[in-house]
Amino acid sequence: MPSAYPQPHHEADLHGLLYGFVFHPGEAGREIDSAQAMAYLQAPVGEEFLWLHLNLAHAACERWMKGHLDLPDTFFETLREGSRSTRIEHTDSALLAVVNDVVFSFGLVSSDVSTLWACARSRLLVSARLQPLHSVDELRSSVKRGERFGSTVELLVHLVRDQGDLLTQVVRETTLKVDRIEDQLLSLRLSDNRAELSSLRRVLVRLQRLLALEPGSLLRLLNRPPPWLREQDIHQLRASTEEFSVIINDLTSLVERIKLLQEEIAAKLTEENNRTLFTLTVVTVLALPINIIAGFFGMNVGGVPLADDPHGFWVLVALVATFTVIAGRWAFRKRGDY
Repeated sequence: MPSAYPQPHHEADLHGLLYGFVFHPGEAGREIDSAQAMAYLQAPVGEEFLWLHLNLAHAACERWMKGHLDLPDTFFETLREGSRSTRIEHTDSALLAVVNDVVFSFGLVSSDVSTLWACARSRLLVSARLQPLHSVDELRSSVKRGERFGSTVELLVHLVRDQGDLLTQVVRETTLKVDRIEDQLLSLRLSDNRAELSSLRRVLVRLQRLLALEPGSLLRLLNRPPPWLREQDIHQLRASTEEFSVIINDLTSLVERIKLLQEEIAAKLTEENNRTLFTLTVVTVLALPINIIAGFFGMNVGGVPLADDPHGFWVLVALVATFTVIAGRWAFRKRGDY
């Protein structure tokens, strides 16, 4: 299809627009700049739809969105609200999505989480963020590779699936670490696994809390979708959220597994400490008779017994040995009771 817009020029955007793409259903997207985006919004061509991705850290970004984009007031209220739970909901004939995702850091998977706000209508998808995110970077790469999209909802679904793929990668890598720690535990090599398990569990619980979709908002959307939403889009939304729920369940199971490993390690460490404490107790009990007798005979007073007896030393040795045997039998019998 011949392009109705000139190719984008790569210069600093004064409105916080990071990049934009225009799509025709079933065809690859074309990258555009803010001037071309405004030309499209004022005079849309055919069935084409638009994706604009903006940087909220830009001072003029929110003001430009309010002045030039047809977005519901709820979208701007969501940008400033304290709760950032992941959800997709229907508001003012538009789809409002709040997606938490890990921060993109030069191709590495980070444990830092930031938020993406998105609003979808039939001809326009607007996404905005404060920090670069993995899912958005994956979506942009897919568009640049020529992947075809039929609607703005397909872009949003792709975004959710990219987030799920990244979370699957996190779960897979964490599972390998947990498997290694479990092998060390079975071979009785505890090393510093407690600190590593605590760190893994803390990261997974945080991801689970921030990335899990709110089931209530999604159910309301699927039951009362906006009029422009196609049946195919509803099916894709339902399928992607079911896939994401499976991933969240895998993450929950992994957290429970880590918790059980922590309890097992704590039990083994407690057992080792008890064994060490018992050894010290036995040594103390066995040394008690000789210490008591040595204390008595070491007193610098008159009337020390057996002082003039030629067999006094051996009498004391026999006495100490007898009391030591009695104390030892008592200590080991106490251990058998436990």
